[in-house]
Amino acid sequence: MARIAVVLFNLGGPNSLEAVRPFLFNLFNDPAILDLPTPLRYALAKLISWRRAPVTRDIYTRLGGHSPLLDQTKGQREALERVLRERGHDVHCLIAMRYWEPFISEAVKRVAEIQPDQLVLLPLYPQFSGTTAGSSLVEWDRAARKAGLVVPTQRICCYPSLPGFVNTVARSTLAAINEVRAVAGEPRVLFSAHGLPLKMIQEGDPYQKQIVASVDAMVGAIGDPALDWRVCYQSRIGRMEWIGPSIREEIVKAGAERKPLVIVPISFVSEHSETLVELDIEYAQFARETGVPYYIRTPTVGRQAGFIDGLAGLVENALDPASSGQVITPEAPGFCEGCMCCPCASERT
Repeated sequence: MARIAVVLFNLGGPNSLEAVRPFLFNLFNDPAILDLPTPLRYALAKLISWRRAPVTRDIYTRLGGHSPLLDQTKGQREALERVLRERGHDVHCLIAMRYWEPFISEAVKRVAEIQPDQLVLLPLYPQFSGTTAGSSLVEWDRAARKAGLVVPTQRICCYPSLPGFVNTVARSTLAAINEVRAVAGEPRVLFSAHGLPLKMIQEGDPYQKQIVASVDAMVGAIGDPALDWRVCYQSRIGRMEWIGPSIREEIVKAGAERKPLVIVPISFVSEHSETLVELDIEYAQFARETGVPYYIRTPTVGRQAGFIDGLAGLVENALDPASSGQVITPEAPGFCEGCMCCPCASERT
């Protein structure tokens, strides 16, 4: 039986208040985040991390002094490994965080120790962006080359319409809609995703297109032709133009119309600062201040069975001999057409 290693990629988060500033530096020193010459990027990352550290520490103070993301990801790792072993695979699932411990370099060393026959790289980002999955896969390649790691490897690119993901979100969304209907009338559903600078989309990043694909699939799964829904984006920073509309703009509109809101995070698969603080505290308070009569947020998919089963299916598809050495995506052929920052691009050249 082939020995398999599956590496789960995620953003990472500070494990203490003292780690906040170096975590922010790692984030902003990534060329996928700040596309600047190395010396300038390094200096700017130092400045930004110094300026943002106090506010960010306040956020993590609300979360008990550390990010919950690693614990959330550990739960997903354990659940996925269990499902794959129940399906008869000799598998070891590992975690690789981009900006804090356990770093990607640590996962490379662990894979070398396991000595698998096959390796599957699985970003925990349903929608691909060069700033998330793309950055992690690039860093994996760099760290693997440096360590001399050579293993037959399959990469899962993106899965915005994966049924296990879509149906899990749709079920929780429908439950929230019914809850709101019972007490506050017909709600508006805001599908909220992490924002991205408009410039990146214009340069070919497929993220926004894939967000729309996720939402279209979720609305179809909910199956209510009269559903009132919008796509919006959160977590903007800096002065550049970002994709929109922003969640803040949509909350203001809902308040003016006295519309109750169901907030559905669709680019996050784990609970962390952007759901537990930004959505649950900051925007919930803003909604009350702007006249929204009812505000509820659905949970992220976490380790729910449907989502984990979907991930297991992706891994099994990647292990198919016909997929060897390929970038794997369950979407239709041509889904990433024209995107030169997506790893699918390397398969077309």
